[in-house]
Amino acid sequence: MDLSRRRPGDKEGGLGAGLPGGLLWEQIEPPSHQLSPEERTLLYEEALYTVLHRLGQPEPNHVIEASELLRYLQEAFHAEPEEHQRTLQRVRELQKPIFCLKATVKQAKGILGKDVSGFSDPYCLLGIEQGVGVPGDSPGARCRQKAVVRHTIPEEQTHRTQVINQTLNPVWDETFILEFEDIANASFHLDMWDLDTVESVRQKLGELTDLHGLRRIFKEARKDKGQDDFLGNVVLRLQDLRCREDQWYSLEPCTETYPDRGQCHLQFQLIHKRRATAASRSQPSYTVHLHLLQQLVSHEVTQHQAGSTSWDGSLSPQAATILFLHATQKDLSDFHQSMAQWLAYSRLYQSLEFPSGCLLHPITSIEYQWIQGRLKAEQREELASSFRSLLAYGLSLTRRFRSVFPLSVSDSPARLQSLLRVLVQMCKMKAFGELCPDSAPLSQLVTEALRTGTIEWFHLKQQHHQPMVQGMLEAGKALLSLVQDIVGDLQQCQHTWNKIFHNVLKIDLFSLAFLELQWLVAKRVKDHMAAAGSPMSPEVGESLFQLYVSLKDLCQLQAVLSQRDGVLALDGFHCWFQPAIPSWLQKTYSVALARVQRAVQMDQLVPLGELTKHSTSAVDLSTCFAQISHTARQLDWPDPEEAFMITVKFVEDTCRLALVYCSLIKARARELSAGQKDQGQAANMLCVVVNDMEQLRLVIGKLPTQLAWEALEQRVGAVLEQGQLQNTLHAQLQGALAGLGHEIRIGVRTLAEQLEVGIAKHIQKLVDVKESVPPEDAILPLMKFLEVKLCYMNTNLVQENFSSLLTLLWTHTLTELAEAAASQRSSPLASSRLKTALQNLEICFHAEGCGLLPEALHTATFQALQRDLELQAASSRELIRKYFCSRIQQQAETTSEELGAVTVKASYRASEQKLHVELLSASSLLPLDSNGSSDPFVQLTLEPRHEFPELAARETQKHKKDLHPLFDETFEFLVSAESCQKAGACLLLTVLDHDTLGADDLEGEAFLPLCDLPGLTGSEETGEVPQTRLPLTYPTPNGDPILQLLDSRKGDREAQVFVRLRRQRAKQASQHAPRPGR
Repeated sequence: MDLSRRRPGDKEGGLGAGLPGGLLWEQIEPPSHQLSPEERTLLYEEALYTVLHRLGQPEPNHVIEASELLRYLQEAFHAEPEEHQRTLQRVRELQKPIFCLKATVKQAKGILGKDVSGFSDPYCLLGIEQGVGVPGDSPGARCRQKAVVRHTIPEEQTHRTQVINQTLNPVWDETFILEFEDIANASFHLDMWDLDTVESVRQKLGELTDLHGLRRIFKEARKDKGQDDFLGNVVLRLQDLRCREDQWYSLEPCTETYPDRGQCHLQFQLIHKRRATAASRSQPSYTVHLHLLQQLVSHEVTQHQAGSTSWDGSLSPQAATILFLHATQKDLSDFHQSMAQWLAYSRLYQSLEFPSGCLLHPITSIEYQWIQGRLKAEQREELASSFRSLLAYGLSLTRRFRSVFPLSVSDSPARLQSLLRVLVQMCKMKAFGELCPDSAPLSQLVTEALRTGTIEWFHLKQQHHQPMVQGMLEAGKALLSLVQDIVGDLQQCQHTWNKIFHNVLKIDLFSLAFLELQWLVAKRVKDHMAAAGSPMSPEVGESLFQLYVSLKDLCQLQAVLSQRDGVLALDGFHCWFQPAIPSWLQKTYSVALARVQRAVQMDQLVPLGELTKHSTSAVDLSTCFAQISHTARQLDWPDPEEAFMITVKFVEDTCRLALVYCSLIKARARELSAGQKDQGQAANMLCVVVNDMEQLRLVIGKLPTQLAWEALEQRVGAVLEQGQLQNTLHAQLQGALAGLGHEIRIGVRTLAEQLEVGIAKHIQKLVDVKESVPPEDAILPLMKFLEVKLCYMNTNLVQENFSSLLTLLWTHTLTELAEAAASQRSSPLASSRLKTALQNLEICFHAEGCGLLPEALHTATFQALQRDLELQAASSRELIRKYFCSRIQQQAETTSEELGAVTVKASYRASEQKLHVELLSASSLLPLDSNGSSDPFVQLTLEPRHEFPELAARETQKHKKDLHPLFDETFEFLVSAESCQKAGACLLLTVLDHDTLGADDLEGEAFLPLCDLPGLTGSEETGEVPQTRLPLTYPTPNGDPILQLLDSRKGDREAQVFVRLRRQRAKQASQHAPRPGR
């Protein structure tokens, strides 16, 4: 806590508008709580006298031992032991006070009804019996008798209450002062009586209500006329009473006839009269109690401060006991006690450190008991002065709340709120309104105090930041520190202080402080910018940028203003900084370039870790670009057109830095690898360089988000031409990304070239391996080479670059395999190895989904190579089978009967294992003879011949000059069902034109697949075999690839015979190709 604020002499500014009397707090000197030595001595005697002449039983939690109280007083009054003993002896020699019992008879309830009406007319007699103790534990233990008070206490010492007529619950509320000498041998007596007056029998019968009333009439007839009835009594030993008592006591009977006689409410207070101390004789009791309270509370607060703790407002048991005894003995009213407490606490609060909440209790008590007429003129003036003094002091603290209640102390907000609540409660008091009628409303006073305090705080901060050396740079730094302090203060006002002032007084502290400070700041900034001029040094420009950012933070706070009237002084402040923009942009680029150069120079081109595959310079570059983006966001220039040009410059500089980095990092790789003999180390560095570039490309790609292009486009939409932003910013970005992509591709291409040589060598070795080596073993060296190299690259490259490398290697591998396959067309064994290699390479490059995707693997080159190797690796008979499969497919796809057609019925008779063929007819044949007609016949063969070697070709009869011959001939072939169901098995129908002198001419061919014939499945066909119409076809005019492959196998007689026959057919077809329009 700030103890200095408690010194009354702390003069710091002032405000007095609206204060009672127009005074400042510094001008309202509160009465000092410090006593003169003479006053302190008299008060010390008064306190000792109070303890020495203590009466009654102790209160709960009060100190019992007098010695403990005397030691406490010695400490509280800072008395030396000798002084304490002398004073104590002097007080003991003083005359004792007159001891009194202040008894208040409040009321009774449930008393007996002695009159015929069922009610009584009760009154009480009370007094103190001296010199006779009441034996036993109970005050009524001795033999009870009527008229105790009348017979035992002299009449002049007997007191009587008023008579309350016709009630069983009388209320008196009468107070009596009863003197006594020795509390140990004195007892209090109270008798309650029913007053009886002389009445006629007629009057009594008129009051009769029941039989009990009639009995009372007969009883009264037997007693003396006018004799009062005894209702009960209360007898108490004074030594059993506390200083203050407030209880209900049971009325005791004199006989057991009516044991329950009701209760009486009594209040007791043991007080002094004629105290012998000088203070009591010379000063009012209220004033003496006030001074004693001040002295003890001051001691309590000081004791806590000495122990480095804060006093919480709770008095120690010793202090509470002494103050209670003094107030009781002096018979101070509750109101005067509360007033004394208020005056003492309000004075001490202005000089000592303790919670302001301690003032709330006396405020509440005074307000509850306030009656102006009960105070003397000097007391009213004293109370009014305390109000004015505390109000002025509270406003002074409020004015300086930033320093008095610092947030570095955790309980500062609670202390300020407590002070404000005390001021609010005080100003709401009836006493304050009557004694200080000219005081302005508290909210107005606090508002003015806050406004004045804010201005004073600003000037103090400005003086605090005043530079020791005069100069633009120093002045700029001082102004920057001042603005930053103001921003911090306003944020504290917004988040902490404003809530307190608004909740207690409905005052918007934040708006008040913001409006005051922004005018003061605007003037200082304008003056500074005018002095800065142009051009300016980089240091001054950097200082101005920080000042601009702080002002932007300050202006953003105006969004939470509760109300805004007119134009603010800081509106459009960015215009003041326009001359500094070129300096800011150049500074940003220069710092970034220097950082890039330093990062590359320190980079050893080693990956940062297993998961992070780029090097330190890429991280530094990312941070550098992030700083550029942060600078752009800090700038956030309000003018749309100028903001666009600034963003263009930022993007241009960023892209330029990216390309500079590429050149620098490649040069660094060459520098580090120049002395390396290990090529693997050079490859490592190249991998890192490629990864660094890829990381840079990712960073550059985030520029639109980091620089908020979308928001910028919305802002400049009304200023720029349509598409200008796309044509400028996006063009810059795409150019930089294209350049980076080119550099990355060059790096990946270099890595790929290092591997392509090894791949080519292993493929060549695969071709040249001995024929005895199986294909699976032959490809092992190639696969191991790729496994090692690709695992290495996968470890050292990021995924994007590794995928690019795989694509290049896959393309190169396919090219090498295609060249090897072309050179080994005539070798089925070598082609088989290449086929196996292709299959395994596809699996290797796919890597179970971690490598290339299927669409990237299955390129046109791959598919063509796969088809070629599939054919080249096949045997001649397999190729022949494939040939007939392709002709069967061609037959199924042919719908045109341009060459004519043949109609057949074919089925398989499983029981005979015979193929049954009925050749019905041919139609629309080509006229191949010179006479415009043909002599057709059909040759039937089962193909492939190696599947049906025992079956010779069959022929139909030859028909002369007939283009639509009806053959109607039947043929049977003894074949197995298994042979018919093999792929490529077919019935070849060759339609020829018979020539007598030369070779027969080809009309066309038709292929009937055997696998789908009726009856082939093993069950006899009982129905009619359907006719099948087959269009005639010609062999492929440009040569079939399968035939070309078979033709290359010069040492294979079966292949050569088959190729020769098929080429003969193709030659015949080419001689008689139909004319267009046939």
